[in-house]
Amino acid sequence: MINVRRGSKSGTKWGWGFEGERFITFWLAAGAPERYHCLSVAAKLGPMVDRAASGFGGSIDARTSSAIEAWLDRLQEWNARMDLTAARSAPELVDLMLADALFLSIHVPRGARLVDIGTGAGAPGLALALLRPDLVTTLVEPLGKRASFLRTVIGALDRTDIVLEGRRGEAFGGRRDWDVAVSRATLEPSAWLELAAGLVRSGGAVWALLAKDAPPVHPQAVVEGDFAYEWPLTGARRRAVLYRVE
Repeated sequence: MINVRRGSKSGTKWGWGFEGERFITFWLAAGAPERYHCLSVAAKLGPMVDRAASGFGGSIDARTSSAIEAWLDRLQEWNARMDLTAARSAPELVDLMLADALFLSIHVPRGARLVDIGTGAGAPGLALALLRPDLVTTLVEPLGKRASFLRTVIGALDRTDIVLEGRRGEAFGGRRDWDVAVSRATLEPSAWLELAAGLVRSGGAVWALLAKDAPPVHPQAVVEGDFAYEWPLTGARRRAVLYRVE
């Protein structure tokens, strides 16, 4: 039987075993470092999470910050094996996954039933659920690898109150079960507004999160707010338009 161990500092591997009746030890040359290990060492995400929150004039309590950091750490780990986000750096990762939710958390009413269509790795819906545990959150993500990641995170954080649906958003059209609907870059803006108008109750809210697109128009949706802001770590300019659905 051969046993292999990894050196605690150098990353080299050594092993021991038997060749016939002779006891042997050996060393293996160190391979390329694992991607997640490098990212997690370099990316001190906790302070970045706090900086992102302060960029919106607020702060996050220690328990929430720890949950968000655990989610993002796990995202880095999974992203080393499969592409779950387009982030190329730690600040991009924090902004991409958290910044829009930080903005929305200021505006979503307490106790609202919220649905995020095409949440991907959890932005903005999972981030909102972590920032605002009072929300009744449904995450909709049809892609298997992303849904598996979300299921793992939800279980690890013991947030079984978060509902995960592994179907396309169109499957929920016309149900009008929610108070608030959000989505980011899943559909072209006018297509998103068309779908979202059938997701929320009469008087419910739909958020269109935009980069450079013009706000869409819908006969049943009235613009109630138009907000410009920047992602705090990377300075990316964003626009969020709030619609009230009749």
